[in-house]
Amino acid sequence: MAVIPFEFEGTIIKPGKRAVVELEIARLPSGTVIHMPVHIFHGKEPGPTVLLSGGLHGDEINGIETVRRIIASKMLNKLKCGTVLALPIINVYGFINFSRDVPDGKDVNRSFPGSAEGSLASLVAYTLTQKILPHIDFGVDFHTGGASRTNYPQIRFDKQDTKARDLATLFKAPFTLYSGIIANSLRASAMELGKPIIVYEGGEALRFSEFAIEEAIRGTKRVLFHYGMIKSNPKPRRQTLFQQSSWVRAEVSGLFSFRKQSGQKVKQGEIIGKINSPHNDYSVKIISPVNGSIIGHNNFPLVHKGDAIFHIAYDELTLENE
Repeated sequence: MAVIPFEFEGTIIKPGKRAVVELEIARLPSGTVIHMPVHIFHGKEPGPTVLLSGGLHGDEINGIETVRRIIASKMLNKLKCGTVLALPIINVYGFINFSRDVPDGKDVNRSFPGSAEGSLASLVAYTLTQKILPHIDFGVDFHTGGASRTNYPQIRFDKQDTKARDLATLFKAPFTLYSGIIANSLRASAMELGKPIIVYEGGEALRFSEFAIEEAIRGTKRVLFHYGMIKSNPKPRRQTLFQQSSWVRAEVSGLFSFRKQSGQKVKQGEIIGKINSPHNDYSVKIISPVNGSIIGHNNFPLVHKGDAIFHIAYDELTLENE
């Protein structure tokens, strides 16, 4: 079967070629036009069209760096088949303001499918819904922990989405867990179109994690290799699926220190941290409520009662390594 050129917003990309198309989003009050660059790599043979996206939350720079490194590595320059749409930064507004959200305080990932007449967040969401999602077959959306919380490298997918489960199994992140579809999210809009997107979480906002970035790149390579799009394939690894997860929250306010952190196993009843009063009025031990593994933890030493401090996954299965 002959490969036809890939057309995107009036730009024609011939087989074996690449292009960068800048989608106009809106204007800043200064009059500056904000664009969302889309890097397009079109293979020499027929194959799937894959979305690799970062920066849906502007401060989650590990995802941005992951997509940037994939582009810089040139492994997509000579795709054997298929097409890749790589978006290093979706939320340009948040990125330039070191912020998760857009300037009006709205979360892009709660604004889908968006509107051409909506707020900044809605405009960004509308652009993806109308101009990106119709082209793809599936995608990987790269995220990090927020609000001084770090996430151990993990893939999240909806339990009911068998296609997403297949992608998660191919990716082989250290941890994999069920995560339901959030209303008005990128995944929700993609799912309505029958296009599965898995979410990668790794590291902390506004801070590079080489471990998280490298795991993200290796997982992406495994997926692309499976579909015959690239030549190299990282070694398979043991993959753990968690069917449940829950947050441990601070019982009191004070100075928080952790004994266990992301990636480590914990036992029910084990002391995993402590919260001390600055004036030595009290000291409260933090106890693990279950047997499981910590998939995220708070790094900030000052906590208020009710703050999320440990994210623990449990009810563990081992996925087959294919």
